[in-house]
Amino acid sequence: MLDAMPDLAQFALYFAAALVLAITPGPGIFYVAARTLAGGRAEGVASSFGTGLGGMVHVLAGSLGVSAVVLTSAELFTALKLIGAGYLIWIGFRTVQSARRDAVAGLDGGLAAPPIGPKRAFREGVLVEALNPKTAAFFLAFVPQFVNPAEGHVALQFVMLGFVSVALNTVADIVVAFAASGIRDGAAARPALIRRLRQGSGTAMIALGIGLALAKRPAN
Repeated sequence: MLDAMPDLAQFALYFAAALVLAITPGPGIFYVAARTLAGGRAEGVASSFGTGLGGMVHVLAGSLGVSAVVLTSAELFTALKLIGAGYLIWIGFRTVQSARRDAVAGLDGGLAAPPIGPKRAFREGVLVEALNPKTAAFFLAFVPQFVNPAEGHVALQFVMLGFVSVALNTVADIVVAFAASGIRDGAAARPALIRRLRQGSGTAMIALGIGLALAKRPAN
């Protein structure tokens, strides 16, 4: 299995590039931040692991060539894109509506309990990432640059390098979840602010869904 890894210098370059990409703000980080502001640290961390597992779905699919098939088919790419976008928009709409209902019921901005709970946040994180064809495009464009066909085990190289990238992304997401949780906890004495944060996080998810819906299929 060690033979399937690139040499140390090449791996160090890959690790550095993957680290920079992991800490660069993108849809995954914004989604985790929005989920944390909506439901607290537990939901944020759970969604981080969920998006990580969703990312591994693309890694495994890419290693098997499934992602390449999706990206070369306009119909499949569009179908997956619209399903993922619709799901994300629905989550955002539900978050906004929940905050509004809590406001009408006088529930102090919904602080009595997390809106959905960590288990559901984890499942949603998996689906949000797994249904994002842009993630598939990223892995197919980035990881193969560091795969060495001469070493053999190309699929295994792809999986191992992809796992490193997913792990770095997950760590970055968890850091964001803790940071966003600190902001939320700091506003705990101001239920109206928490309500606005939840509504804002839902709006951010809707915006992410719209952005995904407008994403174009990568050029072959």
